[in-house]
Amino acid sequence: MSDMGLVVVGAAGRMGQTLIRTVQAMDGARVAGAIERAGSPFLGRDAGEIAGVGPLGVPVTDDPLPAFAKADGVLDFSVPAASVEFAGYAAQARIVHVIGTTGCSVDDDAKIAAAARHATIVKSGNMSLGVNLLAVLVREAAAALGADDFDIEVLEMHHRNKVDAPSGTALLLGEAAAEGREIALAEKSVRVRDGHTGARETGTIGFASLRGGSVVGEHSVILAGTGERVVLSHQAEDRGIFARGAVKAALWARGRKPGLYSMLDVLGLSGQ
Repeated sequence: MSDMGLVVVGAAGRMGQTLIRTVQAMDGARVAGAIERAGSPFLGRDAGEIAGVGPLGVPVTDDPLPAFAKADGVLDFSVPAASVEFAGYAAQARIVHVIGTTGCSVDDDAKIAAAARHATIVKSGNMSLGVNLLAVLVREAAAALGADDFDIEVLEMHHRNKVDAPSGTALLLGEAAAEGREIALAEKSVRVRDGHTGARETGTIGFASLRGGSVVGEHSVILAGTGERVVLSHQAEDRGIFARGAVKAALWARGRKPGLYSMLDVLGLSGQ
């Protein structure tokens, strides 16, 4: 089988450049297209030169349709509105769409799920192997350590420029904890504490978000009982872990039937 042609969305950004370098370094994949926003100063430039890997013969464009038509898949770490739009284009082109975008609303997710009737979509709040394994461990720990005895708190920290909170990874871990407890996260989530809050409600899952500096991503799930705490954590030191996971997801999804998949599916952990 020929190398999988992948379009990189946000090609001139930090994550986009990392994706380009990663695609070029991994067997079985190649950069087939590069997308940037209208008016970007990088339009028309070679995507490989922007990413520091040398000319690839792939000019950056703001028109995704021709790029999607010639590709096998799309790597998308953009913003929710753009990811919804790209999911529709991927459905039209019948290609793989890997979505690492965070901050999607319920309505955004519904539109992406609708597009997955025709596109093969892999969507995850985090593409790294370590975080997805952590989610499985959190689910098991939450199931084993009951709500009457252990409270759950999710703590995350990211760089100063991150625009959504809690992070997509924090929500992924919160969902894993809720699944372990067999509850709905939306009904038991505590996002903000300020002032005289009263005692902690039993069975809730709390979130705390820190922002500052250049932190790539740090996440901890704390299960706090009387006289003891269990802390499960992950530190991301390089954006390359997300890029490698995204390319791996695209290669896994190639040739699979349309549907909405997660990284747990890619890693064979969905049934664990």
